Amino acid sequence: MLILILIPDLKEFILQYISAPTEREQLIKLSAWWSTISFAIAFMVSLLLISRNKQFWNIFNGEKASIGASIGWGVIGFFLVFLGQTIGSYIELVLGIDMGSENTQDIMDVTKVAPIMIVATVFFGPILEELVFRRVIFGSIIQSYNFWIASIISAIVFAAIHLDFTHILLYTICGMIFAFLYNRTKRIITPIIAHMLLNGFVTFVQMNADKFQM
Repeated sequence: MLILILIPDLKEFILQYISAPTEREQLIKLSAWWSTISFAIAFMVSLLLISRNKQFWNIFNGEKASIGASIGWGVIGFFLVFLGQTIGSYIELVLGIDMGSENTQDIMDVTKVAPIMIVATVFFGPILEELVFRRVIFGSIIQSYNFWIASIISAIVFAAIHLDFTHILLYTICGMIFAFLYNRTKRIITPIIAHMLLNGFVTFVQMNADKFQM
């Protein structure tokens, strides 16, 4: 969004193609579209850079899990993350921390006005985050240290980047489980699948919360 503020003409050019009943909703839609386009560009740039490094995926010794097993572990991973978050939520309650993530709620508020945001949060977001936090950070650290050190450090960085420090425990738990899935199958597709399923599930529940309460 910063570039839109610095270049008012660009902002006005994009706004003319976005219709909304109020200026606030118009700006929210602009933010959602800009986030999605930015994620898409980052995704394509990442693929381009990765294609130049033939050894990018080869960080583990031993045989990789089959594609079928990797997908299966990705689905299992979703339930593991869900279980981990449930346990983490109870720990937070004991510590006096209220349930509900402000970061997640902000994203859902944008998504309700501009559903295009789903593409960023459910598709591009998980892919980019797993490439950065699991392949690059976790994958680099595990070359010199054991799984626990690598997973904890990468998970804490993953948690901190979400800027929701009240619930840093939940994000750290998720990060460690994603790292376990990557280490278990030696394929980045596994934590990506689990991450996509998690974000998709949260988005579905949040978007349909009113229906569930009826």
